[in-house]
Amino acid sequence: MELVFATNNKNKIQEVQALMPKHISIIGLRDIGCFEDIPENKSTIKGNAIDKVSYVVDNYGYDCFADDTGLEVVELNGAPGVYSARYAGEQRSAKDNISKLLKALKGKSNREAQFTTVIALHLHGQLTSFTGICKGDITTGVSGTGGFGYDPIFKAKGYHKTFAEIPLEEKNNIGHRGKAVAQLIDFLNKKTI
Repeated sequence: MELVFATNNKNKIQEVQALMPKHISIIGLRDIGCFEDIPENKSTIKGNAIDKVSYVVDNYGYDCFADDTGLEVVELNGAPGVYSARYAGEQRSAKDNISKLLKALKGKSNREAQFTTVIALHLHGQLTSFTGICKGDITTGVSGTGGFGYDPIFKAKGYHKTFAEIPLEEKNNIGHRGKAVAQLIDFLNKKTI
């Protein structure tokens, strides 16, 4: 079975495909001829995920799923949250976002944060959503070369390494996206597709 993942982010596609059962193959937006940026104008992570799947269904006619993820920092009242990808500007630079976040937390003792991922699935005319959360802390500096986004400055609770320092398989087991994808897979396995 082939399922469209409404993203052009190769890292996300790789991360999610690694979790999927062998009978489910993930393809991205480029594979269906969608090269435009899908608007993310909602004020919630769930709203953005739903908008993405609705866009693909309405404009391309494919059943699909989409995710939206936000890093929510306690000291910053939940920021960057829904604006995580463009926290430092529309250029969506992970390096700039990390730099801005570390600057905002400079000298702060409370570094608690959580990643929240919501996956919206449109399948056979039905819309369903799944939520995964990973609690942790923001480090005081960048560490590690793996992963993407804020991974080099996020340590999950109980871990001494950042998401950028641990193997993808381990990150998938404890991470926000992995938790949401596990729910998605469980749902897909119960459906006759």
